[in-house]
Amino acid sequence: MRITFPYMGSSPLVFKQLFAELGHEVVVPPPPSKHTLDLGTKYAPEFACIPFKILLGTYLEAIALGADTIVSTGGVGPCRAGYYGELHRRILHDLGYNNVRLLILEPPLRRPRDFLRVLSTLVEGPLNWLRLPGILHRVWTKLSALDRVEKAAHAIRPYEITKGETSRVYKECLKAIDAATAVAEIRAAESEALARLAKVPQDTTRQPLKVALIGEIYVVFEPFANHNVQIMLEEMGVYAERSIYLAEWTLGNAVVPGEKDIKGAARPYLSELVGGHGLNSIGETVIYAWRGFDGVIQLAPFACIPEIVAKSILPRVSRELNIPVLTLFLDEQTGEAGIRTRLEAFIDLLAARRKKREGQVAWAAI
Repeated sequence: MRITFPYMGSSPLVFKQLFAELGHEVVVPPPPSKHTLDLGTKYAPEFACIPFKILLGTYLEAIALGADTIVSTGGVGPCRAGYYGELHRRILHDLGYNNVRLLILEPPLRRPRDFLRVLSTLVEGPLNWLRLPGILHRVWTKLSALDRVEKAAHAIRPYEITKGETSRVYKECLKAIDAATAVAEIRAAESEALARLAKVPQDTTRQPLKVALIGEIYVVFEPFANHNVQIMLEEMGVYAERSIYLAEWTLGNAVVPGEKDIKGAARPYLSELVGGHGLNSIGETVIYAWRGFDGVIQLAPFACIPEIVAKSILPRVSRELNIPVLTLFLDEQTGEAGIRTRLEAFIDLLAARRKKREGQVAWAAI
């Protein structure tokens, strides 16, 4: 099989090693671009959200590079994402790609039979089954390393003295981690990456505003989909913390770590499952308010029902917990200039709030 997969953040480095070690030829899709989105928009239903369109465009680009098998993830619950795979399959069939297989990995605890059926297609032969634990260990080591290195880069960027230096070093670190395949090599590449990032010249006297990024997983995770919001904020001197990373999401599909905490935080405002990450958006906003963050930015695909439900509740959360919330709905019409303008206005608001709060504290101390 010539396998491809969705492009999301740094995940292609992980999937590339996984499928290569399973003995497949890997067709790494190109990073999402305007061409990708235009291609997906051309063939997608008008009502489809931006993740659907980017994925469709990615599949078409990968098929043009020779892919004959697409591996993606499914879902359960009221979110339309659970239907993406089937709808993508039908669109590709209508376009004449009848020889392309689309394999959907369903959540293993929700649909174990479906998950195992697709897994058995990918893990061909008894030898691969024997090697699978070792392969998964190496892949998990790489996935976790990528998350830790990316988190370090995001933590350093607001303090960097030379704008863009952190991003430059981070890209070089990704190449080194990508080249590593054995566990020892991956861990060594991670240690070197963290050391290199720590050497980026920083002004540690800064006291940056703290902003959290929450919302639908794809537009939070994929920089192209959100116009690089996280890096844009950090280069403005803001500490921007993303609510989810790939290892956490992968583990969450199996054992759901911390879900009880998020659900518990959300319960006074929303206690029903609304699909997608709608419930998480409420619970995470509450938790970030508890942690003393200055503000929260909700990233959501235009017409995403779970995030629309969350948006209708967030004003109450914002009011009762005294934390400003900005919602950015994203589609193919969204432009970077408009995003930047709204972010700058939001950051000005947060800075004014902090200045006022610090003035009140200083006055009370007299």
